[in-house]
Amino acid sequence: MADKNRFAMLNQINVNDHTEKKNGLTYLSWAWAWSQFKSVFPESFYTIYESKEECNYFTDGLTAWVKTGVTLVDGDYSLELIEYLPVMDFKNKSIPVKQITSFDVNKAIQRSLTKAVARHGLGLYIYAGEDLPEETEEAKQARAAEEQERKSFIGIIDEAVKELTANLTPEQKMTFANKYIVPALGIPNYKLATDNEKLGKLAAELTDLKKAQEEKKSKASTKKEKVA
Repeated sequence: MADKNRFAMLNQINVNDHTEKKNGLTYLSWAWAWSQFKSVFPESFYTIYESKEECNYFTDGLTAWVKTGVTLVDGDYSLELIEYLPVMDFKNKSIPVKQITSFDVNKAIQRSLTKAVARHGLGLYIYAGEDLPEETEEAKQARAAEEQERKSFIGIIDEAVKELTANLTPEQKMTFANKYIVPALGIPNYKLATDNEKLGKLAAELTDLKKAQEEKKSKASTKKEKVA
């Protein structure tokens, strides 16, 4: 798989419902981001770097910063992306090193790891939008309509998947996802997809597949009744 495809796979995941605003900045939940990242690339791991003094932050004697890395592992492919982040207070100002607590460092590490994950694509757009102007009312309405359409498609897909895989083993369900969902969306979890065009096509395909299965069951049932 090409590098850009891995990035695109993560970048298309919708993270909007897992963010919060603080002091004009958007924050993504570290636990959620890491969970989603691992669900797509389960062999991946992160690294919290330490100084020569075996401290989990670095300092120039005045302020401090943390260094983290997230390594995306996909089979034989591996790529680590590094993120540096200052240890800051609630106003996003660097804290003098003599005033830093372990809690401050822990928060900086979590934020740094979330940004390192974003460098691989997941949630990167929320950081890219920090310096953009406020969304117009017209754009908000259009986005809301698009989100409503996305939820509608996901509802259709969800219903079809539940019916089509009701009697399958976990391994068979994985095979089903790799056969229909991954080729259509690029990710196994359709609930995280944001491309409405692709979702619409998948919804139509699975609906047809469900109808075909229902017709097959109906014919089989009718045949049994005739035999009886």
